[in-house]
Amino acid sequence: MAEEVKLFRTWSSPFSLRIVWALKIKGVEYETIFEDLYDKSPSLLQYNPAHKKIPILVHSGKPIAESYVILEYIDETWKETPLLPEDPYERAMARFWAKFGDDKVLTSIVWGVFIKEGKEQEEAMVEAMKNLWLLEEELRGKKFFGGERIGFLDLALGWLANFISILEDVAGLKIVDEDKFPLLSAWMKDFADSPIIKDNWPPRDKMIAKFQALRDEKLAAAAAASK
Repeated sequence: MAEEVKLFRTWSSPFSLRIVWALKIKGVEYETIFEDLYDKSPSLLQYNPAHKKIPILVHSGKPIAESYVILEYIDETWKETPLLPEDPYERAMARFWAKFGDDKVLTSIVWGVFIKEGKEQEEAMVEAMKNLWLLEEELRGKKFFGGERIGFLDLALGWLANFISILEDVAGLKIVDEDKFPLLSAWMKDFADSPIIKDNWPPRDKMIAKFQALRDEKLAAAAAASK
């Protein structure tokens, strides 16, 4: 009897996409359960009572939450096509830059540049550029962050390859310029064009509508608070 694997996710979450890609790379069959975070299912609340968030992987009835924890679990459970490097130092560095991606890169772009205007946006852009430059340097001499093939860190930062262009379109600005970030730009294209990756992006029109609504909401709230 095959092991039961379920993935609780939303259609648009970049954190869930990491798990989708990892399972596809590993060739693991799984069932997808799409959640409405405004009306969370009893199963979601049961499987992740600590945070009540997605993604959640359920393997043979056992739930695992938090995207990086899930990625490592997948890598340790299905050992074909390893995601993390074998060398302990390189593994540590992959984990470090993955956390940097969430704590610094994503935060400075989505919650800084994207939902700001005027001087606040300019200041946020300076911070975002510094963070992106560090990723540019990390790519030097490599096709992917994982080397010659997609690995753990590529999945961690994969949202950049699609979501950035959506944020740029909605906000009407350029964040990752090819002249400033040639290595990062090349990586974004190579990653996004990989068959397993490109076949699982969420619908672009729906993403643009979602992020337009988010930006409008945040800017309206900031304007109201400043009165």
